[in-house]
Amino acid sequence: MQLNMTWMDRITLFQPLDYAALAGVFIAWLGLGWLIENASTSKPSVSQLMAQYRREWMVQMITRQPRIFDSQMISTLRQSTAFFASTSMIALGGALALIGNSERLSTVVEDLALTNVPSVVWEFKMLLPLFFLTNGFLKFVWSNRLFGYCSVLMAAVPNDVEDPRAPILAKKAAEINITAARSFNRGLRSLYFALANLAWIIGPIPLAVAAVITVTIVWRREFTSLSRRILLESDPS
Repeated sequence: MQLNMTWMDRITLFQPLDYAALAGVFIAWLGLGWLIENASTSKPSVSQLMAQYRREWMVQMITRQPRIFDSQMISTLRQSTAFFASTSMIALGGALALIGNSERLSTVVEDLALTNVPSVVWEFKMLLPLFFLTNGFLKFVWSNRLFGYCSVLMAAVPNDVEDPRAPILAKKAAEINITAARSFNRGLRSLYFALANLAWIIGPIPLAVAAVITVTIVWRREFTSLSRRILLESDPS
C-alpha cells in the first residue's frame, strides 16, 4: 500500500500538460517515422528515393571491375554507424551520470525553470532522452551488423556477368543495404528527439515546442529539401 502511495505521490508531481506533451512527443516520433518510410509514390521521401539508388548501386556493381569502390563505400557506411553508436553510448553515460547526481542537476534546472520541485522530477524527466538514446544506440548497432551482412552478400555476387545468380544475389544485397539504411535513419531520428526532449527539464511547453521544431526540420529534409529536388531531377538523355 505504501508503495502504491509513493507512486501516486510521484504521479501527482506532474501536471496534465506534462502528460499531454509526453504523449505528443511519442506520437510525433512514431508518426513521423511511419510517414517517411511509407510516403506515397507521388511524393516520396528522400529515404525512399535513396533506396532506389541503393538498388541501382548493386546493379552497377555486377559489371564493375574491380569492386574496390564498392568495398570502400560499404566500409564507410559501417564506420558511420560505428561512430554514431559510440556517440550514443557516450551520451548514455552522461545521462546516467546526471541521473545519479540529481541534486546538482536540480540546482541548475531550478535556476532555468524558476521553480522548486523534488529531485525525483528531474530524474524522471531525464529518462525520456535516455530512452531515445538507448533506442538510437540499438538501431545503430543493428545497422552496422546489417551493413556487414550486405558486404558478405556483395562479395558473393559472381564476377561473371552471365551467371544467372548475379542479379539475384545483387538484389538481396540491395534489400539488406536498404534495411540497414532504414535502421540507421531511425537511429538518427531517435537522437534528434533525444536532444529535443531535454527541453522537458524547463517545462512541458518547451518540450512541445522542441518536438514541433524537430518534426519540422526532419520533415523538411525528407520532403522539401534541395537534396530531394536534386534526386528527383530527370537523368540527362
